[in-house]
Amino acid sequence: MKMRATGDPEQFGFLLLPSFSMMAFASAVEPLRAANTIAGRKLYEWTMISMDGQAVPASNSIDIMPNTSVATEKHFDYLFVVGGTGAEKIRDPRALNFVRKLTRVGTVIGAVSTAPYLLAYAGLLDNRRCTIHWEYLDSFREDFPHLDITEELFEIDGQIITCSGGTASIDLLLHLISHSHGHDLATHVSEWFLHKQIREQSEHQRMALRFRVGVSHPKLLSAIQFMEENLETPLEREEIAEVVGLSTRQLERLFRKYLNSTPRKYYFGLRMQRARILLRQTSMSVLDVALASGFVSASHFAKCYREFFGHSPRRDRAPEA
Repeated sequence: MKMRATGDPEQFGFLLLPSFSMMAFASAVEPLRAANTIAGRKLYEWTMISMDGQAVPASNSIDIMPNTSVATEKHFDYLFVVGGTGAEKIRDPRALNFVRKLTRVGTVIGAVSTAPYLLAYAGLLDNRRCTIHWEYLDSFREDFPHLDITEELFEIDGQIITCSGGTASIDLLLHLISHSHGHDLATHVSEWFLHKQIREQSEHQRMALRFRVGVSHPKLLSAIQFMEENLETPLEREEIAEVVGLSTRQLERLFRKYLNSTPRKYYFGLRMQRARILLRQTSMSVLDVALASGFVSASHFAKCYREFFGHSPRRDRAPEA
């Protein structure tokens, strides 16, 4: 991307997929509005786009009326596809052809939240670094094992931008504003939204493990991290204890004291949650989900799944869009 010269406003298009994330969308478009206001001139213009020009429901059930459809011939400097719930199932040829066409004419193509799925289906992420919302990382990697998928807030690789969504959209747009119109303007926009720090793209999406689980004991945190990193091939309790420098009895005591659980039960819950995500977000067979979650057979997996969630794995299988 080149530094923006003075002149006409940069044109942003936002293709809103059904059940898109309102947070991710607002966090992308509002910095543009604020930049215009603070600068006292129109630096940016934006157009909302839907597949057919009709209103698009966000994941919070609020409908957004677009300005146009994917049939538009309007020029865009940037096109951002905004995803949300169910975006992994959307393979609408109209959307695929739209992003491919704009890529050919030099438009910078971005995908926010779960929308990297659409760019992957369009073949635009091949041989490029990309990211996606952390909840979809496992399923995205399972569906596209050949892609270079990172866990960063956003990735800019040539003409293609991917962003994890949520408030990370603010940081991405502040980066683009800084690139085009300087750091001072980006800082003013950040302060406008009480955004105290412009995060770098390399920062991790998720909060630190100690905040997520609500404990600070270093060896317990190390054990949990080790479990999270080894869901497909579960480790024995003795192996985990040895890695973190504890006896198995000490490990048991820590889990009971801080988490009111046992290492085995806690580990099992992590594997079950991963299985549910894969069932809901991928087209993997129940057997493949079972294997990816550390089970050796579909029947044993189904039995454990029913005992844990109260229903069969197939009930959590997301329908095709």
